[in-house]
Amino acid sequence: MTARGTSGYDAVIVGAGPNGLAAAIRMSQAGRSVLVLEANDVAGGAVRSEQLTLPGFLHDTFSGVYPMAAASPFLRSLPLANHGLEWVSSPASLAHPFDDGPPAMLQGSVTDTAATLGEAGPAYRRLIGPLVERWEQTTADVMSPIRFPRHPFAMARFGLHALRSAQSIATRTLGDDARAGALFAASAGHCGLPLDMRVTAAYGLVLTGAGHAVGWPLARGGAQSIVDALASYLRSLGGEIRTGVRVRSLADLPPSRAIFLNLTPRQVIDLAGDALPSRYVLGLRRFRYGAGTFKVDWALAGPVPWRSPECARAATVHLVGSLGEVLESERHPWHGRMADRPLVLFSQPTLFDPSRAPAGKHTAWGYCHVPNGSTVDATERIEAQVERFAPGFRDLILARHVLSPAELERRNANLVGGDVNGGAANLGQLFFRPMARLNPYATPVRGLYLCSASTPPGGAVHGMPGFNAAEAALDAGF
Repeated sequence: MTARGTSGYDAVIVGAGPNGLAAAIRMSQAGRSVLVLEANDVAGGAVRSEQLTLPGFLHDTFSGVYPMAAASPFLRSLPLANHGLEWVSSPASLAHPFDDGPPAMLQGSVTDTAATLGEAGPAYRRLIGPLVERWEQTTADVMSPIRFPRHPFAMARFGLHALRSAQSIATRTLGDDARAGALFAASAGHCGLPLDMRVTAAYGLVLTGAGHAVGWPLARGGAQSIVDALASYLRSLGGEIRTGVRVRSLADLPPSRAIFLNLTPRQVIDLAGDALPSRYVLGLRRFRYGAGTFKVDWALAGPVPWRSPECARAATVHLVGSLGEVLESERHPWHGRMADRPLVLFSQPTLFDPSRAPAGKHTAWGYCHVPNGSTVDATERIEAQVERFAPGFRDLILARHVLSPAELERRNANLVGGDVNGGAANLGQLFFRPMARLNPYATPVRGLYLCSASTPPGGAVHGMPGFNAAEAALDAGF
């Protein structure tokens, strides 16, 4: 610990998820004394691993596949391999099976992927190829605060497509080939928005591009190893982490020059609302949360029996079938309904990391989007989608564990109503979150910063909100 006697710390961070730890690491790198406080008994936020089903079966409680961590300019700059983090990649990043014919496969090569897309292959190469060629330039600007881009030509080309809807990319740019459109739209579907909304194409472009540029890797030994590596590196810099400390107001914090809140607007109001101007609080109250998530984890007696064997080459499988089903699935939650055949985002980690289950056994998980705060049990609909593409799957289930939106929020208060993206990333809240401000990380209270996924660039595990907030604080002299 490098606390400065009675003067306290240079920075106190509330919330030990990846964004909070990223803010703490950047401040520590700059020579500042840092304390991170976490309400739960284990650091991690929405990056955790637990034995949820049976002894010996290790499951990623929340997130489990990390293309944006692999793409993150900040995380890539850290010596996390020296602190135990090892990425594991499957031969294909993603499989998208259909009721008839072979699956579409998102593979390392743009050309190889295009070859699985039939007549839409050339259009796919024209859309994704230039993005992959300029990947580091584009992601450096996409993951930064709103500013004039450092690579304006790469960003201009990206923006021409990114501002569109995923539906328009799928139906127009990729032509009439439903396989290519379904592959792209289901990738965009991770955003939890109706795919006819503008800017949803951005998510499809980034996640598809990541599949080629960096893959969709897993963390060997489970997601917890990501946080453990971040925490270990932070401690090597002199930072301190205390778990099991619930902060209910700013008065609970030790003296510090700067405070970083890895919290969404609702928790910020609860914790710091009395200290913030009423107009700013009103802006926070207007913040809109996105679709909820319903997740099921399974302990399995064997590998998933895919009808299309190619699906066993990918750690992630999108289970929905046609483009029309993708669009219907992601439209309903925004309007308070749930599709009968939802897009199921499915992962089979033990095919590529057998350390997570007893010999010969496997784990898998799948989730779908539901209305925010939904109380509907989606287990049957999720399992029906798996069984649809892998007949006999149910016969392999040894145990299951269900996480409803309410249970997700109970385990992690930032997952409001089951929203895993820190808020709806629609046109307004993609660029201006949690509200329109020149500096989205700095609050009107000097020295008080926001660093959660409710600030740019938003959800996913990449640490950039924390890094960007710390940079803002350092620029301000903290």
